Parts: sequence; structure tokens; C-alpha cells
Amino acid sequence: MACTPVILDGGISTELEERGFHIQGDPLWSARILYTNPNAVKDAHYRFLQCGSDVITTVTYQASIEGFTKYLGLKPEDAEDLLASGVRLAKDSVADFMGSCLTADRKVPLVAGSVGPFGAFLHDGSEYTGVYASSMSVEELKNWHRLQVRCLVAAGVDLLALETIPSLKEAEALVELLREFPDAKAWLSFSCKDTQSISDGNKFAKAVQVANKSPQLVAVGVNCCHPTLVGPLLDSAESCKAANMSWVVYPNSGEGCDPSTGWGTEKGIPFTDLSVEWKERGALWIGGCCGISPADIAQLKGRLTETQKGRKLNTQSY
Repeated sequence: MACTPVILDGGISTELEERGFHIQGDPLWSARILYTNPNAVKDAHYRFLQCGSDVITTVTYQASIEGFTKYLGLKPEDAEDLLASGVRLAKDSVADFMGSCLTADRKVPLVAGSVGPFGAFLHDGSEYTGVYASSMSVEELKNWHRLQVRCLVAAGVDLLALETIPSLKEAEALVELLREFPDAKAWLSFSCKDTQSISDGNKFAKAVQVANKSPQLVAVGVNCCHPTLVGPLLDSAESCKAANMSWVVYPNSGEGCDPSTGWGTEKGIPFTDLSVEWKERGALWIGGCCGISPADIAQLKGRLTETQKGRKLNTQSY
């Protein structure tokens, strides 16, 4: 594919943990750092920008008004402002980076507002099963997500990252909810359990068809799955994807996660090696999730840039 890929960031929560913050087991996960140490969040964003990210994602995956009022004791209006601060910190990082950038043709990086599934709020691992969706209606799921989406859009995100969505029903709710914000753009990415299915057991191909219903979605894909699942998943749904829809892929590092100790350290197949295959399959938005560091993103960008240059040289030789 001729298009130059858009490089996403990696696991900002992993990066915060590397800097000494305790996140595992916290019901707010990395969103708590917005309250306790906002400068650390800004610095983490900056490190990903330095390593080549074209998009940085806000630390709001596990953020919600209900969560902030319950676990931080904030008033609802203060909780809304704290959620919006995730966007402000990311935008400040972009401004600082561009102010010090020596590359004249560097495009201004985008800020994606992270919207995690309802299961992330439950803090019980159900973002990887979607079991809660069977007892909730589409309207109930829309009502849950509405305030967070409204806060992120009002704060000025460039697009929304509707991510780690485990169920078809929640995807339908988010696609419907997006219509209430007609100027907003987004990508929709699913948590998947195997090479064919999203976490609730529905086929990934069927999930892609749900995404096709929204002209506001710039991409559909997968995140926080094992890197080796990505290629087969894309293949399984290629015939279902609308012609104007791109793939977005940002798997985790593949080591697995223990809730008490975090992500493992033993490296499996380098996801940078697989990224070339994802690009060949049409992935335009490529990055990493949990366990992926700024250094990994630098390697990813280097590998994809090298491949792009090599293809141009081969084309010019004919």
C-alpha cells in the first residue's frame, strides 16, 4: 500500500510504571496520575513524541466521572475538569514538542481521546470478555459513555480512540453515540480472543460491518491483543471492510499480564517485524498498547520508514 502509515504511541501506562508509578490494581489505573502527578503524564506523552509518534492518546482509558467521584472524592464538575485535563496535558506536550522540533517538515501530532469500554470501569477484566453487555441495553451503554465522550470532544481532541471494545453491542452503542457529536472523528478498535473473534465470541468480520455504518470512523481494527493475532484477524474481515475505511492496529507486547505484578518482561516476536505485514495488509494507523515503550515506537517508525523508502527506490528503478 502506497500510503505512509500514521504512527501511534505505545503503552503510556507501561511508561508511567517504568518511571516508578504504581498502577496495577488501581481501579482508576493510569487515570489516577492525572490527579496525583499531571506533569508525569505530560512528560510521558513527550517521550513518545520524541520517538516518532504521530498520534498520542490521552490517559483517560479508565477515567469516568463516576470513577473520579467514587475513588477521588471529587464533585462531578471537578471530575469533568479532571477528565478534560487529559486532553490539555496531551495538547501541551504537542505544543512543547513542536516548539523544540528541529525537523521543518514534521507534521503536528494529533491527540486522540481514549474511551475505554464499560468493563474498564468495572475493573474486573471484563474488557476482555464483554460479559457485562448481555445484561445491558444499547441505550444503557450509550448513557454510560456519553459524558466521557462529551468531555473529550469539548476539550478539543482531534479524534476519539474508542478502544479495547469487547462486544458487538457496545460497538453498536458507540457508533450510535458518535452521531450525537457530528463533527467528531474516531477509530474503533476491539479486544479479540483468537484469530477470528472479538472477546464476546462474535466474529471480527461482523464487528467491522458495524463500524462500516459510521462515516465518522476513520479506521477500525484491534488493540491490546497478542501481535501474532493481528494479521489473521485483518485477513478474516478484509472482504467486509468498506473501501473508505482504514485498519488501525496496536497490539500489546505479547508477554501476558498478571493483575498483581503487571506485564511480563520476556520479549516474544518483535512487533516491529510484524508491522511490515500489517502495513502490507492495508493498516494505516499502527502503534502499540500495553508493554510497548517509546523505544519500541522508535524502532517501529524506523522499520516502516525504511520499508517505505525501499519500496520507492524499487519503483523508481523500473
